[in-house]
Amino acid sequence: MTDTLLSADIQLIQRILPHRYPFLLVDRVEEIDGTQSALGIKNVTMNEPHFQGHFPGLPIMPGVTIVEAMAQTAAVMVGVALDMADKEMKVYFMSIDKCKFRRKVVPGDQLKMRLTTLRGKPGGKVWKFGGVAEVEGEMAAEAEFTAMMDLPS
Repeated sequence: MTDTLLSADIQLIQRILPHRYPFLLVDRVEEIDGTQSALGIKNVTMNEPHFQGHFPGLPIMPGVTIVEAMAQTAAVMVGVALDMADKEMKVYFMSIDKCKFRRKVVPGDQLKMRLTTLRGKPGGKVWKFGGVAEVEGEMAAEAEFTAMMDLPS
């Protein structure tokens, strides 16, 4: 890996992740530093289906979708670093730890998710990540999670 930080737009994200609407929860990933760290961006909009029921008249992004957005950011980071575009990589949650929610995320917010790798290496299946999601510099959520990378041979 070079010293240049990489990024992934929505077209590249869709070549790495199998997720699609309504469950593709990251719009862009910037500042990708190999498999070490990345910054994911999710533009929260009112037309997302979870806002119909969570909650009518008071739309709040469910915490589990914030954690999922962080996990998708981590998967894109690893996918970009390991050149996994168009290779049908799958990623599965194994555990979520130290998860805390600090503020509501609502339509109009831009969720910025800073992810770091706590354990994992190219060729390895099990990875652990730490993530913090913020809106306008204020922490919305944080979590550590472990995932299995099902990488094609």
